[in-house]
Amino acid sequence: MDQDTLKARVAQAALEYVPAHGILGVGTGSTVNHFIAALAQAAIPLQGAVSSSEASTALLRQAGIAVLEASAVERLQCYIDGADEIDPQGCMIKGGGAALTREKIVADLAERFICIADASKQVPVLGRFPLPVEVVPMASTQLARRFAALGGQASLRLRADGQPLVTDNGMHILDVRGLQIHQPLALEQEISAWPGVVTVGIFARHKASICLLGAADGVQTLRFD
Repeated sequence: MDQDTLKARVAQAALEYVPAHGILGVGTGSTVNHFIAALAQAAIPLQGAVSSSEASTALLRQAGIAVLEASAVERLQCYIDGADEIDPQGCMIKGGGAALTREKIVADLAERFICIADASKQVPVLGRFPLPVEVVPMASTQLARRFAALGGQASLRLRADGQPLVTDNGMHILDVRGLQIHQPLALEQEISAWPGVVTVGIFARHKASICLLGAADGVQTLRFD
């Protein structure tokens, strides 16, 4: 079974967690795109959604779903988003789509994080996927040296034309390879304190409550509460 089919299956399964007549947090990425399509088909009544990226905002509006500013919402029942990796404790690496800062802001509003992913994203230890870190541009070289001291190799994420990718927040992304993240929360806290870091793509403080994992034999529900 191809990866796209698995993503569509977990997206469909996530509809169970959508709060009817409530406000939903919606993430970013290819699996979330499947979820937004399923949400549009399901026609579940919503007050609106808080989106983590301009791309998801556009898709939600195309589906006829009102998009609310995070600043206008006090609390969300749940946030539904994908992950680049998820470990056995529900800690994740996110940011492959360059939306990690807004994803973490929306996740912080939510009572539960529902992760939707295909089975390839499940790992015993985080770090196989390069760790995204959103940074202030002037700090990128200095931060690359700090990652080298941890045994990582940080490279600036580039666009197809060779220019630095610029996030929705006007920042750059460092992708850090070569790390094995055995203590996600401790490393998240350490990197977050470095000057010039906007957001690190370790989601340990905001780990998944539930992961809907798409595999060839169906959708598995992993609980981390």
